[in-house]
Amino acid sequence: MQEKYNNFNHLKWARESGQDEVLSGVSQNRFLDTQSILKKADSSSLMENAGLSENKSLFNVKPAEEAANAAKTLSELREAFISFEGCSLKNTAMNLVYGDGNAEADVMLIGEAPGADEDREGKPFVGISGQLLDKMIHSIGLPRSEVYVTNILPWRPPGNRQPTPGEIGACLPFVKRHIELVRPRILVLVGGISAKTLLSRTEGIMRLRGRWFNYQVDFNGDSIPAIPVLHPAFLLRSTGQKANAWKDMVAIRKKMKDLEV
Repeated sequence: MQEKYNNFNHLKWARESGQDEVLSGVSQNRFLDTQSILKKADSSSLMENAGLSENKSLFNVKPAEEAANAAKTLSELREAFISFEGCSLKNTAMNLVYGDGNAEADVMLIGEAPGADEDREGKPFVGISGQLLDKMIHSIGLPRSEVYVTNILPWRPPGNRQPTPGEIGACLPFVKRHIELVRPRILVLVGGISAKTLLSRTEGIMRLRGRWFNYQVDFNGDSIPAIPVLHPAFLLRSTGQKANAWKDMVAIRKKMKDLEV
């Protein structure tokens, strides 16, 4: 039986699809001149309707920072993530996808967000793209058991859509604390979202890949060499880029030798 359309069902659908922000307090006619609409609108009332002020960001990261920084171990950080209510993706995901591998690894890989297979099993990179990633790192002498793998987001966005800035910002303090607790000597940022988020860059992954950056650790000012690489899901769609992916793996292996990892 087809579900009857009404306002409640529409709001329910919006919530389940990850829509958790109101972009404007008033309706807008997109066929009219945008600038004239903005001039007529009262900006202060719009911000008030959205629950914002001029001195506040789009989301409050303080609760996430406090919860993440209070964790002294990886297990405590996982429990803090489970209790965290600041990201709506938690409401639509099947499982928390936290981390996998050797918690004392010298090499830490950080992807973007879980897919359907990861959401089902509760582990990062276990689907087809994860199997390709395993082959990639194994080609340079890094079996899965000797690295640590996680994601920027621990919950799958509905339909594998791109995560919003608000979702990324809410989870970022946990990711930073995750890095601090693992204390890797090399960071491999898998995909554009991971690279741009942790390196605070605006370039796309094709401009960032293969280059070494310094990831700054907040608590003591140290830095960790970090390299963005192409996401294996992208490589499955663009097989012509596998040569570049191999170059990145060789660069990681060289860095490991230089650091005696």
